[in-house]
Amino acid sequence: MSQTQLEKRERIPELNLVRCMAILGVLTVHSSSFATLNMIDSGMYGVYNFFNIFMKFGTPTFIFLSSFVLFYNYYTRPLDKQLVTGFYKKRLLYILIPYFMFSLFYFGILHVTHYPDRSFVDTITSFTEKLLTGKAYTHLYFVFINMQFYILFPLVLWLFKKAPSLVKWAVPIGLAIQWGFIVLNKYGVISVANKGSWSPSYFAYFMLGAFLGVYFPKIKQWIVMKKEYATPAKITTWIALWVVWLGAGIAHAQIWYLNRKGIAVYDSLWYEFLWNLHTFAAALVLFQIAFLLYKRERGQNMFVRGMSRIGGLSFGIYLIHPFFLLIYREFPPQTGISMLHHLWYVGGFLVALIGSYIVVTLASRIPQSWILFGNLPKPKKKERTIGEKRDLPA
Repeated sequence: MSQTQLEKRERIPELNLVRCMAILGVLTVHSSSFATLNMIDSGMYGVYNFFNIFMKFGTPTFIFLSSFVLFYNYYTRPLDKQLVTGFYKKRLLYILIPYFMFSLFYFGILHVTHYPDRSFVDTITSFTEKLLTGKAYTHLYFVFINMQFYILFPLVLWLFKKAPSLVKWAVPIGLAIQWGFIVLNKYGVISVANKGSWSPSYFAYFMLGAFLGVYFPKIKQWIVMKKEYATPAKITTWIALWVVWLGAGIAHAQIWYLNRKGIAVYDSLWYEFLWNLHTFAAALVLFQIAFLLYKRERGQNMFVRGMSRIGGLSFGIYLIHPFFLLIYREFPPQTGISMLHHLWYVGGFLVALIGSYIVVTLASRIPQSWILFGNLPKPKKKERTIGEKRDLPA
């Protein structure tokens, strides 16, 4: 593959806007999680439940986006030892080391606050087990899942390059693997504890990213909503996608509302199905929204620039934000359910976002910040192209 051919890959700065929307989804879910338990008798409970469930597109979107960038970047390159070695070196430096550091950080906090009398041997044993299973803190499962996909990526890339016709079947293959895993685990054919921490639970999103990453230059007009791309068939497709996203998202929130209020409980496959349909469509809708917001022909407004900056820092924000929520939740309102409680939960979201943004922004000025936050974009620099150094999970 010639260098000229490699340079034909389009620059996609819109991806940082997708990252921004995904991290805002994650922060919304995490900052509202306590409310779904503590505010169940509130007249506003339906609102808390809706945002807690409807915004659950964050993790699936990050997995889809990570896969998209990997296949977009690497599919046209020769798959040789140098490429694979470079790929894993970057994963080690910018993903695995930050994962280890934050696993140690959160484990240390929990040790001091919950297990101060635990023996040294038990502490080391517990930390090793949690490190190897993504359980050092509740949100680190996502990085653990991505590492599994990084292990699989060269193999899947090799298969797709060896048999290009397989790429057309990537999404059905991903759905088959994901749903085979779900169903087999439900009915006891296999027994996997914490199945949500293992890559087969998200395989459809990985393969959706692979499909779009390989074919994006050819199918861009079916994804990006622009006047010059509009045809009756494309408009119908766009409308159908948004209807599925909104319909599945509302239904997903509703069955969880009925469950949490003790009104009705459905078979677990219904929760899986609506979550999958809702978040699968959401990944594509966020992609479309990003292209609608980003105006290449004009300078970006402050709102879009801010979104782009948050998106560029999203991996670091993801890693550090639970620390701010942990501290914030030590100071809940001391009254009964009131407007103060509602403001307090909104405040949790803002503290997590703003606090994380400030810390990661300051860290980006330090050359060694990659040890904690991976490969951060430097402040006040022109936006990077979609290259190797940004093909991180966030």
